[in-house]
Amino acid sequence: MDRGGGTRNAWWQTRWFVVAMALAAAIPLIWPEIPPLVDLPGHMARYRVSLVYDDQPWIRQWYDFRWSLIGNLGIDLLVIPLSHLFGLELAVKLIVMSIPVLTVTGLLWIAREVHGRIPATALFALPLAYNYAFNFGFVNFLLSMALALNLFALWLRLARLGRFDLRTVLFVPLSSALWLCHTFGWGVLGVLAFSAEMIRQHDLRKDGRGGHWIESWVRAGLGCLPLALPMVFMIFWRSGDHVTGKTTDWFNWWAKYNWVKMILRDRWKVWDIASLLVLFAILVKGVRDRRITYSRNLVLSALFLLAVYLLLPRIVFGSAYADMRLAPFVLAIALIALRPRPGITPRSAATLAMLGLVFYGARLAGTTWSYWLYDREYDRVLTALPHVPPRARVVSFVGRRCGDAWAYTRLEHIPAMMLVRRMAYTNDQWSMAGAQQLTVRYRAARGFAHDPSEVVTDRWCRGQFWRPLTYSLAAFPRDAFDYVWLLNPPPYDPSLIKGLTPVWRSGRDVLLRVDDRTQPPPPPLPDYLLRIIAQQRLKGVSSAR
Repeated sequence: MDRGGGTRNAWWQTRWFVVAMALAAAIPLIWPEIPPLVDLPGHMARYRVSLVYDDQPWIRQWYDFRWSLIGNLGIDLLVIPLSHLFGLELAVKLIVMSIPVLTVTGLLWIAREVHGRIPATALFALPLAYNYAFNFGFVNFLLSMALALNLFALWLRLARLGRFDLRTVLFVPLSSALWLCHTFGWGVLGVLAFSAEMIRQHDLRKDGRGGHWIESWVRAGLGCLPLALPMVFMIFWRSGDHVTGKTTDWFNWWAKYNWVKMILRDRWKVWDIASLLVLFAILVKGVRDRRITYSRNLVLSALFLLAVYLLLPRIVFGSAYADMRLAPFVLAIALIALRPRPGITPRSAATLAMLGLVFYGARLAGTTWSYWLYDREYDRVLTALPHVPPRARVVSFVGRRCGDAWAYTRLEHIPAMMLVRRMAYTNDQWSMAGAQQLTVRYRAARGFAHDPSEVVTDRWCRGQFWRPLTYSLAAFPRDAFDYVWLLNPPPYDPSLIKGLTPVWRSGRDVLLRVDDRTQPPPPPLPDYLLRIIAQQRLKGVSSAR
């Protein structure tokens, strides 16, 4: 493992600097009452159900909630004690704020363990704490990844100190807890630990105790056995009739290219793409500039993670964007692999560190501004909530385009706050047995019971499950719902809301009370959808035979 000499630490290598950078990572999340992450309100609604499920019988008429041993329980478990101390919303906010903080500490700690001191180039990796997966709201995954980075740093430290027995004892429970948080973090820790062990075992050859790469591979596998216990949990989790969800969409190269392009995606496309180009320029400079070298340990880790990214399908066990989530961490590990050569002047290293600090500060400032704007939008639309009585049944329709706009409205799951704050039914919950504890059982809602029924467009979108707003307004079962909430709606025929009384309005957004439950006739489906339905029916007949 590469380590520096005994000279005095520079300002960016001190502990106070690491603490300052970690705390600074929380700045964008200080002001928003609800962290403006696309999926987070939906997760918060699930947490609410978990907390009141045994005490509120009407909730059990709408949702089924069963605790089970699955690799996706990070924040679900943490909110139980923290909500008693701070309330649900503040507890969630504090946990989410810890994710970028832990991501920064993990990256800097790994860099220090591998290089001996934090290299100036490592500061350029810190903005990746606010990546597209974070903005999308994959919070259990992101928490597990932040923990995985810190656990990998601990793994490296114990190896450097020769405390292998202690490492074995510690990482059996730690890896199990990480798996419980989210399977992905545990898998990434395994990849990072294995690659580090390969390098360590190969380097032992220098003093006559190592071996060639094949032998190092075998020894690395044996060294990582303390991380293997969750494989037993995986067998129990993914077996049984209750598990649903397909693994599909392999080798979608165009999507993988787009995920890389969107690593820093937030609000302003030019700013986000330009920032990403800076990071790639640092990598290119690290390859071409003789004043910069790299750690074989972390380069191998980055290559292993890149291979996983390329091989992963887009959908794993029904969970979409599985490969996309890994892209920012491949780049982050590659960036912290770089370091200035020992011969570089202190002034040049300090200049490089200052540039990295300015870049980090600029990204934090942009994210803080962006989140403030999203928070204003959240505050505006949530003024509708007092107009809905507790226990109401609300169907929400949130407009979006068929094409993917760079800046999301981040309103797709804000209807879930009806459940969080008003204990009302909402139709935006995910319902996939085996992927999480909550499934939807409200049969009266029919095709408008769960996600993605809340997403509407101005027309039918090929390859998507979204419906046009005109179809949804005509087809949703009026006898199953008490209110209709339209957010960012595309244009629609006013006759479709006949019998629905506005009780709140803000711009184009409107909350409608269902007064007339007479069901209008649904508009016809397009021909290509009728053909797909006919083909599915034929397949069903063939299967029955």
